[in-house]
Amino acid sequence: MINKISKKNAGHYIWGGSCDGWRLVDEAERSIIHERMPAGMQESRHVHRRSRQFFFVLSGTMNIEIDGTEHILREQEGIDVPADIPHQVFNKSANDLEFLVISQPNTKGDRFPAE
Repeated sequence: MINKISKKNAGHYIWGGSCDGWRLVDEAERSIIHERMPAGMQESRHVHRRSRQFFFVLSGTMNIEIDGTEHILREQEGIDVPADIPHQVFNKSANDLEFLVISQPNTKGDRFPAE
C-alpha cells in the first residue's frame, strides 16, 4: 500500500529539548527525517560508523561542521556526509531551520560521540 507522508501523519519526536523530528521514512536500510531546529540551537558533535547522511535545507540557513570544516547551506542546498566522519549541525541564525536528513542505512544504534 502506498500512502502519502507528511509532518501531519509521520512519527514525531523532540530532541535537544526544543528541536523537532518527523520520521517520514523509517526502514532498516534508509531513513528520511524532517527536522526543525530553533534559532541558536545545535546538536552534539557525533559520528555514524555505518550510515552515510545527506542534509538538505528546506528553509533557513544551516551551519554544519564536517571533520573540522564549517559549511554554510542555504535553502535548497544540501551536503553529503560519509560514514565515520564527525559532524555537527548549528542554527546560528535568528530564524528556525528546517531540513531533511536522509540516512543509509538507518542511524538507529549508529550514533556515537565524536572523539
